[in-house]
Amino acid sequence: MNESEIIHNALEEDLGASWKDVSVEALGSVGDNSSTSKVIVKEAGIVCGLWLIDEVIKKVMMVCGKGEFSHLFSVECYFSDGEFVEPGSVIAEIDCPVGIILSAERTILNFLQRLSGIATLTKKFVVAVSHTKCKILDTRKTAPGLRCLDKLATKFGGALNHRFGLYDMVMLKDNHIKAMDGNIKKAVEQTRMIVGPTKKIEVETSTFEEVKAAVGSGADMVMLDNMSIELMKKCVAWVKGRVPLEASGGINLENAGKVADTGVDYISVGEITHSPKALDISLKIVS
Repeated sequence: MNESEIIHNALEEDLGASWKDVSVEALGSVGDNSSTSKVIVKEAGIVCGLWLIDEVIKKVMMVCGKGEFSHLFSVECYFSDGEFVEPGSVIAEIDCPVGIILSAERTILNFLQRLSGIATLTKKFVVAVSHTKCKILDTRKTAPGLRCLDKLATKFGGALNHRFGLYDMVMLKDNHIKAMDGNIKKAVEQTRMIVGPTKKIEVETSTFEEVKAAVGSGADMVMLDNMSIELMKKCVAWVKGRVPLEASGGINLENAGKVADTGVDYISVGEITHSPKALDISLKIVS
């Protein structure tokens, strides 16, 4: 699902199939009066999603038949996506008819709060491993239908995007390997024959023996899943950089630095997209 479809669905969810805001309709002609609103961040964090303010308001104008007021509409952002903001910061100012901003307000804030929350949490993980060469990866543990935005938010927080979906990279997890007789070498060789030489293959492992088998089979990347610090160090020492190693499972802000110290190349963190705390942001009409 692309960004335009996501915005459309979010607004239809709020305005209904008839595309009406009955609270705004109750205002009558007052809804067409010009207004100025400020978007204010109420806690420190990384702001993300500012570009969506403009897109949401344009969409509301279009679906509510208010295109003739487009000349009264402007958005000025005072920060850039990915930038740190202090509590009380005015991150954007919006000029548009009062009825339009009232209809768009919740959708704008829902996007800003979620994406800023993801970017803020991601940055905390990035900082936690910044003393090493290790990079933070996102995962597919995103809100259904919001993956392109969730993953973009992790990038603004300083992470790298891992595979976007099931189609762009092979990930042979424990259940895949079990379905292929439990033989990692056989699983990788069979997969390579089917997907060809250019598609990357990553193998999930949980023991030292599985790591050796995955590297020996020609895997392009190996995941160290739910391993102890000591076992990860052993695997890193044996692999010696022959393939990238990704640590995954049970990693949080408290232990991310220690995991990075083992020498792994990447740490994948599902928490940054499946459990982010929304950044507290409000929208106030000031005139």
